[in-house]
Amino acid sequence: MLDAMVEVEPLMDDMVKQAMAKWPNVPACHGWLGLDARGHWYMRDERAQAGGPFSVSKGSQLKHDKLMAFIGRNYLVDAHGCWYFQNGPQQVFVELEVTPWVWRVDPDGTVRTHTGVSAQVRACWVDELGKVYLACDVGFGLLQSQDVPWAAQALEQGLWSARECQSAALPEQFGYVTSPQNWALKHKVS
Repeated sequence: MLDAMVEVEPLMDDMVKQAMAKWPNVPACHGWLGLDARGHWYMRDERAQAGGPFSVSKGSQLKHDKLMAFIGRNYLVDAHGCWYFQNGPQQVFVELEVTPWVWRVDPDGTVRTHTGVSAQVRACWVDELGKVYLACDVGFGLLQSQDVPWAAQALEQGLWSARECQSAALPEQFGYVTSPQNWALKHKVS
């Protein structure tokens, strides 16, 4: 089993680190931010949250490049496998549609996270629906659907070899939580 919580030096902004030092006890925020299977961030207001889980009621897709880059630089995981955006002193936990990372493949074959960080592929899986997952040096994630033809080519050329998997087993196998909000409620964490 590969562990999704690979030790990677976070790229956290200095102003975020300073805010954390200045205000160390700010309560966490759950349910307000989501990451979909295409690597898009969503803001989930009260109406979106009342509409159901993230897979059913996404909210409003973020489009502001600088905000998305800020989230990406400050995107981390806690010891329980719950992914969050460190927004100054506050942890904003992220509801995941599928996995904590969504991989893209550049024309030259370079694999990148949805936040733009280059990654080295260590292993490949294909689930019961034909979705492709990659374990990389920065963690585990879903290959964005537009890049599946590239994955097929990599498999045919012997660059990767795929293992079969069941999608429902992946969070436990790779140590991530798809709904930190539900996890917090279950474990009575605020």
